[in-house]
Amino acid sequence: MAKGASISGFPEWLPSERVVEQRVIDTLRRVFELNGFIGIETRAVETGASLLKKGETSKEIYLLSRLQEVGHESDTPIEDRLGLHFDLTVPLSRYVVEHSGTLAFPFKRWQIQKVWRGERPQEGRFREFVQADIDVVGNGDLPEHYEVELPLVMVSALEQLREFGLPKATVHANNRKLSEGFYRGLGLTDIEGVLREIDKLDKIGADEVARLLVEGCGANETQARACLELAELTAADGKELAEKFDALCAKHGISTDSEAYALARQGLDTLAMIVDEAARIRPGSVIADLKIARGLDYYTGSVYETFLDGADSLGSICSGGRYDNLASQGSKRYPGVGLSIGLSRLVSYMLHTAGAHASRISPAAVMVAVWNEDDRPAANAIANQLRSRGIAADVAPTAAKLGKQIKYADKLGIPYVWFPAAASEDGEAKGDEVKNIITGDQTPADAKSWEPDTVYARQTVNL
Repeated sequence: MAKGASISGFPEWLPSERVVEQRVIDTLRRVFELNGFIGIETRAVETGASLLKKGETSKEIYLLSRLQEVGHESDTPIEDRLGLHFDLTVPLSRYVVEHSGTLAFPFKRWQIQKVWRGERPQEGRFREFVQADIDVVGNGDLPEHYEVELPLVMVSALEQLREFGLPKATVHANNRKLSEGFYRGLGLTDIEGVLREIDKLDKIGADEVARLLVEGCGANETQARACLELAELTAADGKELAEKFDALCAKHGISTDSEAYALARQGLDTLAMIVDEAARIRPGSVIADLKIARGLDYYTGSVYETFLDGADSLGSICSGGRYDNLASQGSKRYPGVGLSIGLSRLVSYMLHTAGAHASRISPAAVMVAVWNEDDRPAANAIANQLRSRGIAADVAPTAAKLGKQIKYADKLGIPYVWFPAAASEDGEAKGDEVKNIITGDQTPADAKSWEPDTVYARQTVNL
């Protein structure tokens, strides 16, 4: 690579690393489709008007310009310019509205695609990365049961990745209505601001969040500390959660007859349902965590963050929530709930921390040797015969010395080298032979019937 060609935050996996990434993608897709989700892909760009819906993340948008427009970008309002999408939820909302006449609702979709976000690059955080999303979008309404079903699908998918070195994943759930009702009951009005600051709790600590609540959100010290008390509330089940929340409301003078409490209670009841139902289906997979806020403006109900055991430095690797107003067409609303995995962050962890690696670089199980270039058509015919039977095969790039051909196969991890039939010194034709260059065994073989040993034939991801 030329000096200076590397760009921070834009990863390029080596071939062996790409094998790990592709296996992760294949695994997630399989689990998503087992649960009835339909795959789509959306365009890479959206209008600024669409991208700006997401609040604080807007400052991280990459806007596009043609060379002939450089220097004149200010002539076009940001809302009318095109930008690279920084998540897959905003594009989904636009996609649903545009295709609402042909989609079956509730629309369950999976999407695995690159996104771009201009944040500070660091280990596991990139400016160009792959996300893996599942969402369910309704037409007019969306049943509450999806708010527990989707996190359980994600837990199931992440469980399948444990064979690649991923630790156990736990979804931490909260509900924005619960938080908003409590904040309003305290007398706070900048609800979005409070949620954004609470979302920073794990990163900057309670004292700094309290300072930001006072300085930027209009809270006094008592209100700020009450917000932190709510964030630290934990419970083993829905009943305990309700009891502790009511006690906290009583402590801070929030009447159970108030509109604020009624709003909070809606969120509390949904969160209790999620925790209790998840515990019944998959114990320990979803827990209530009232400091989960999600600093994104469009979430209206349940919110989720997912953490890996023993990987605190990695932060949340899967997040999402319920959104009721992101997608709309006139008076019609398309509420949804979804979760998104930072797939590139997972792959980075698997490669650099868990030690996941491909058993070999090439997917080919066999490389057919070439005695001389005149024999290449015969070698190609053998490879094609093997391929027709589902055996991945390659052909030597040149008719070099046999040792060099074997060395090339070994460098790619190809376990078998196929020797096409050749005339012996006495002029008699010899049959094809295949050599396992790992064990050294060499046996006669027929391309119409030969089968590789399943242990050597499979390209796998190992730890």
